Amino acid sequence: MGVQGFQDYLEKRCPGAAIPVDLLKLGRTAGRQHHHPGPLPPPARILIDADSGLQRLYGGYQTDWVCGGEWNAMLGYLSALSQACLYQGGLELVVVFNGTLGKERWPEWARRAQGQRQTAQLIVNHVGSKATPPPRAWFLPPACLSHCVRLAMFRFRVRVVQTLEDHHQEVLSLYRDFGFCGLIAQDSEFALCNVPAYFSSHALKLSWNGKNLTTHQYLLSEAARQLGLKTQQLPYFAALLGNHILPDEDLAAFHWSLLGPEHPLASLKVRAHQLVLPPCEVVIKAVSEYVSSIKDLGNLDAVARDVFNQSQSRMEDKVERFKKAVEYFSSASKPRPLSMGPSPHLSCVLPPQGVKPPYRNALCGPGHASLFQNLPPLPDCNDSLSGTMVYMDWSAPYDQGGSRLTNHHTSAPSGPSHSPSSSSDGDEPNDSSHHLTDKSSAWDDPASQGSGGDGSHGNGSGSNIPSLLSMATRSHMDITTPPLPQISAEVLRVAEHRHRRGLMYPEIYHILTKGEMKMAVCIEDDCNSEMPPASLLFRAARQYSYGVLFSLAETHRHLERLAMSNRGPLEVPPVIVKEWSSGKSKSALTPELVPALCFREWTCPNLRRLWLGRASEDRSRRTRAFLACLRSDCPALLNAAQVPQHLLLMCCVLRYMMQWPGGGILQRHELDAFLAQAVSNQLYEPDQLQELKEELVSRVEKMRQAILDGINFTRPPPLPLFPSSTLPLLPPIPPSTPQPMGVPTIPFSTLMENILIRSVSPGLRSIPPQGGKLEIAGMVVGQWAGNKPLRGRGGLNMQVVSVGAGRG
Repeated sequence: MGVQGFQDYLEKRCPGAAIPVDLLKLGRTAGRQHHHPGPLPPPARILIDADSGLQRLYGGYQTDWVCGGEWNAMLGYLSALSQACLYQGGLELVVVFNGTLGKERWPEWARRAQGQRQTAQLIVNHVGSKATPPPRAWFLPPACLSHCVRLAMFRFRVRVVQTLEDHHQEVLSLYRDFGFCGLIAQDSEFALCNVPAYFSSHALKLSWNGKNLTTHQYLLSEAARQLGLKTQQLPYFAALLGNHILPDEDLAAFHWSLLGPEHPLASLKVRAHQLVLPPCEVVIKAVSEYVSSIKDLGNLDAVARDVFNQSQSRMEDKVERFKKAVEYFSSASKPRPLSMGPSPHLSCVLPPQGVKPPYRNALCGPGHASLFQNLPPLPDCNDSLSGTMVYMDWSAPYDQGGSRLTNHHTSAPSGPSHSPSSSSDGDEPNDSSHHLTDKSSAWDDPASQGSGGDGSHGNGSGSNIPSLLSMATRSHMDITTPPLPQISAEVLRVAEHRHRRGLMYPEIYHILTKGEMKMAVCIEDDCNSEMPPASLLFRAARQYSYGVLFSLAETHRHLERLAMSNRGPLEVPPVIVKEWSSGKSKSALTPELVPALCFREWTCPNLRRLWLGRASEDRSRRTRAFLACLRSDCPALLNAAQVPQHLLLMCCVLRYMMQWPGGGILQRHELDAFLAQAVSNQLYEPDQLQELKEELVSRVEKMRQAILDGINFTRPPPLPLFPSSTLPLLPPIPPSTPQPMGVPTIPFSTLMENILIRSVSPGLRSIPPQGGKLEIAGMVVGQWAGNKPLRGRGGLNMQVVSVGAGRG
């Protein structure tokens, strides 16, 4: 979209609009200006948008992100960041996470997910062929990185907020209503909404000693001056660039008309009978000149008629969406009226200005804000809000009775309508943008994949001109599903409360209220037919979770009693959840209809009892429901002598993967490798690893027994990877405890021997996959051919070509 390209234009085409700053130095300067007697001023508040700054919160580029995440480094970085801001610069961080479903931005999300899948395939191919970390330009967040960062923020006492309906609008409302001194993000919409102190999250760097936190501050007044725009013209400029309300394809004809037939790029308007879009920087310059020439900004109808004068279809729909786009960006650029008070949705998370907060880090004063703002605020901007606040009383006890509330999952979202967008030329009845097509991904041509990760990188250069017919459609397939079971108002109130405070996985609220969830892209090999995708692998666990959320077991029990009393057939209405994901054989705009399941072993209590029950048995039921969702409802996992509590989640996931039908997901030696790394912190020290103690072996044996308790295998155990004659000497291994029936036993020594040979044995090196030669005193005495890289699982299938071939 044109709006998303404005961030790159601001950085590359507007000299002087981005200046380096040190946030900690600004905070220290503000603290030294306090010369009045009395208590010290509260820290200045800085708002961080985690949605656009996730990579920097992860700690930057870590090579281990391909393997699942370098979590210790991430925790160390976040700890250093929070301490440096509070103690070195007097800054209080507030991090806001994207917890919205975002159906009004569905096409944008689908395009981004498709690009991330292509990048994931490039990563897999690169690692498989070159055995080196991929370029940092291909960075994809590890699975659940956002939630791990959110939990880490709680650990370091950083305040967390999670949005619910419209992420951008709620971030701007939070920024303006609660007197924040700066916004750290990387999103064009924030730049176009005239944020007074807008800092780059991609350029955020913390020095090694924690005394400097440098980044770039965007001077939007300088960018507007170079574009010839005024502050009140920015909403029109953003609306005419192309956005999620009025997309690029509806504005393509208008953009080409601004360039004129004599423009050097006019010959590219029609290429292979496809309408294309002009380059982003050309569109930005042309639209800025057009907006600056508008005389009457209040007459939206006249402006819309002039913009769409060449459109031959859906004229009224385009005009209406243009007005909505202008209204959207105008409301985002203005603070809330003082008579309305702060946002009722966010005041339950942060106290408004003028109200003494219950914690020591209060709002920043006027002196702090002046140091962070190089842009003058809007004329009608007033930082002083009324002392009254309107918010829901979350302190009320949760166990009070509540009325039943019907789910409004069929109601239209608060954003724009999802009507299919028409083509800009308006005279093509067979436009493919009106239909849902599941186009195959371009794995065969890596050069045609464009920028791998973010969809906002595609319009940065003049050589990259996307075709309209290659873009995702505006509409998504909204399949009608049976109505969801009614959820009590009390449970919904608790769910919203926990959602906004970031205390709950964000998709849970949308499942309860809308019956839908959205899944992120994982780094997995789409060309490997032996390994199922992650969305399919963990689908059964999600289905049981849906059954718990909608109290399916209690509903079944009630209907069974009703059928027995009426002597009629048992009819259980299905509970269907829409799962939106991008896969190899499906479009991201088409959901998977997944039914909820209930446990067979026991009757799970209803959700209200699980969430709000305070009795001792309620805690046991919550634990059992969690274990049952992962097919791990066995007493051995709850035995702290066998499974330490901090390793319970890992053991449940490993047990779940071991039970996959066919048994091709996780082998026994791989299971032991996970367990060995979990209980030993010395795997990176070869000398100490050679002297493994019996205690370590015993701990791994106990955890293995707990995980495999009650699992019956029909496949033979895997053979050792190396002959026993090549194994190094290890301490004597004690006899293992008898295994359950049906569980094949592999000595733990075999696992450790394989680990030693593969990775940490000081006398051995890994075999290059492309082959090599063995030379002694400059003479080739042996050579081996390269082994073909295997997809999914690595292998060491060395093929010896010749030995002693150096001399005749």
